[in-house]
Amino acid sequence: MGTKKAAIAATLANLSKADFESFCFHLIDSRRVPRIKVENKSYLEVTNVIVSCFTENEAPAFTSNILRNMGCSDEANDLDARIAAISANAPTGAMGAAPGQAAVASTSSACPTGKHFVDEHKLQLIERVTNVIPILLGLQDENVIQDAVYEEICYHTSGNQNKMRKIYDLALKSGTDAKDVFFKLLQKHASYLVKDLQKK
Repeated sequence: MGTKKAAIAATLANLSKADFESFCFHLIDSRRVPRIKVENKSYLEVTNVIVSCFTENEAPAFTSNILRNMGCSDEANDLDARIAAISANAPTGAMGAAPGQAAVASTSSACPTGKHFVDEHKLQLIERVTNVIPILLGLQDENVIQDAVYEEICYHTSGNQNKMRKIYDLALKSGTDAKDVFFKLLQKHASYLVKDLQKK
C-alpha cells in the first residue's frame, strides 16, 4: 500500500510542470517552508522537505490544503484517497486518522454529563492529540481562527500539547459553534482517539 510520504510524492509527480511550479510558489508563499529548501528542487526533494517540516502524519493534510488553494481539487482528492487507503490498513488503535478517513466514532458532541465533548475531555485531548496542524488548518478554513492566531499557534508555539492548549485558549472561547467545528475536525483527524474517549 505504501507510505504517506510515498503518496505525497506520487501526487506531486503527477502534477504538470506548471502546476508543480505553482505548488512550490504556494509552499514558499505560505511561509511554512524556507524558500531555499524548495526552489529548483525535484518533487522527491520537495516531498522530503514537507515531511521533515510537518512529520509524515501531518504533511498530507498540509499538501492537500495547498493543492486546493491553487485550484487542484482533483489532485487533492486523489491524495486524500491515497492517505485514507493507507490509514485503513493501519493497526487498530492508531491515533491521528488521516484526511479523508471515515470517522469511526459517534457523531454526537454531547457527553452523558451534559458537557460538550471537547470540554469533558480537555485534558486528554491536550495530552494525546498529535495531528494538530490539519486541525489548525481546518479551524482557519472554517473562520474559527484568523491568520494571526493560526501563525501564533503554528509558528510560535512549540510542541503538540502547547499548541492544543493555545487552541483551547484562543479558538474555543467564542462558544458552542467553534467547539462543534473543533469536534468535527477531531473526528476527521483523530477519530480513533475520539472513539476511545467516548467509550469512557
